[in-house]
Amino acid sequence: MITTVSGAARLGHPVRGLRPWETTRLVAPDRPAITITATPARHGPAGSRLVVGEVVGFDLAWEGQEHGSLWISGDTVLYDGVRSVARRLAIGTAVLHLGRVGFPVTGPLAYTMGARDAVELVRLLRPASVVPVHYEGWSHFRQGREDLVTALGDAPDVDEKVRWATLGEPLELTV
Repeated sequence: MITTVSGAARLGHPVRGLRPWETTRLVAPDRPAITITATPARHGPAGSRLVVGEVVGFDLAWEGQEHGSLWISGDTVLYDGVRSVARRLAIGTAVLHLGRVGFPVTGPLAYTMGARDAVELVRLLRPASVVPVHYEGWSHFRQGREDLVTALGDAPDVDEKVRWATLGEPLELTV
């Protein structure tokens, strides 16, 4: 059965959407096969999906990964669905969308994880590497790199795993 989800519907054929915990496998000649698993995500507080739409994260696994899979959180807050990733998958590298996105009209509500959420999640996931993304460049970010550095400084067990990406420069990851 082909799954219809909002992102796939917007992009059209031949895009196939995945709901949380659905998996597909990409195979190409002379390339390792990649298993992609959609993971739970929620772009805001409970009940916000009707306003902000559906989101998912993605876990990518292929043969030869020594430390676990590559997980991309997607634009999500920290909630039980995201915490379930730690129980179900062995993550080697976590790419976390942070910034604690917020809007004046919604007051203190967050639409992505903040620095403290990142620390909690990394402790649950126990990845070899963490790459913070999505925390600078737009006015709706409430926490930037400075906030992340401060929170991570209070958590040396997490800080040692962080790899800061710099535009145009290679990034060394443990996969």
